Amino acid sequence: MKPSKVLIADDSLLMHKLLHALLPRSTVVHAMDGREALSRLEDHPDVELLIVDLTMPTMSGVELVESLAASGMLARVPVVIMTTEGKEQDALACLQAGAAGYVRKPFQCQQLLDLIERL
Repeated sequence: MKPSKVLIADDSLLMHKLLHALLPRSTVVHAMDGREALSRLEDHPDVELLIVDLTMPTMSGVELVESLAASGMLARVPVVIMTTEGKEQDALACLQAGAAGYVRKPFQCQQLLDLIERL
């Protein structure tokens, strides 16, 4: 998968810059938390991939995935969860909520690109 439009939801500006640089052929939409991500998705219904931080203010990554699942959006837009937490139960909760993948920070850039390609 080479997504033409990606939404990044993360409360770290550094992660936004890194991910934007990793996806030079994609249009990138930015959100600083889960609620803003939902709002951005309304404005950008053609997003093909979400890269979401697990721990964000206002609405966590798992809560965002659960909201997307309830709306039926997960059927067409894969979500990759990223986190520094690194606990197995976090990975399981994300995948059970409907995330397509899970990446622990810090990560190898190629690891993330390979995951995106598999989606």
